[in-house]
Amino acid sequence: MKAKFALLLGLCIGALGAQLMSSSTAEGDEKAAKARVYELRTYTSLEGRLPALNKRFREHTMRLFEKHGMKNVVYLTPNDKPNTLVYLITHESVESAKKSWDAFRADPEWHAARDASEKDGKIVEKVDSQYLMATDYSPLK
Repeated sequence: MKAKFALLLGLCIGALGAQLMSSSTAEGDEKAAKARVYELRTYTSLEGRLPALNKRFREHTMRLFEKHGMKNVVYLTPNDKPNTLVYLITHESVESAKKSWDAFRADPEWHAARDASEKDGKIVEKVDSQYLMATDYSPLK
C-alpha cells in the first residue's frame, strides 16, 4: 500500500513539476514554486456513486477550484478501490489554501452544483486531505 502511495505521489509531483518548470522563467517564479503547498485529497464515495462524483468534478468542481485560486494538477482513481477519487491540487501557501477553500465553500455556484448532483442522494462518504511541501531534492525545484 505504501509503495502504491509513493508511486502515485511521485507521478503527481512529477506531472506538476513539468508543468511548473515549463512556465518558470524568473527568480520570482522560482521562489513562488518553492513556497507552494500541495494538497492531496482522497474522496471515498458511497457505493455506486463514483460516476456522480466524477461528473460533478468534470462539469463544475475543477472550474470552481480555479476560480478560487486552486490549481488542478491530477485526478486519479485507484485500480483496487472502486469508490475512490484521489487528486492533487496546489496553492500558493497554506494560508491561501484556507482562504480558497472558504471562498469555494461559500460560493453559491458550488452550492447549486452540489445540490443538483445530490438530488438522488449523497455522494461522498469520507474525505481525507493532507498538505505537502516539496523536498529540496524534488524535481519541482
